[in-house]
Amino acid sequence: MTLAEKFEDAQKRVKTLPAAPGTDTLLELYALYKQGTTGDADGKRPGMLDIKGRAKHDAWAGRKGLSRDAAMEAYVGLVDRLVAGR
Repeated sequence: MTLAEKFEDAQKRVKTLPAAPGTDTLLELYALYKQGTTGDADGKRPGMLDIKGRAKHDAWAGRKGLSRDAAMEAYVGLVDRLVAGR
């Protein structure tokens, strides 16, 4: 299985979790997904009133410089741990 196939499979498996992960884990999943699919964060940081958008942008921007492959591997690893209940 190629990395892209593992990444795609992880995206499907994360949707089958019995309970939603905590906010920090969701932000980590989002940041790794965006870094793996888009690369470094772009655009302006959302304003103070957009708390959710700002948190997502900050999480993604925190992964700046991480290669797409490394982000995909980290995403797959995180999903594997979540599915295993760790």
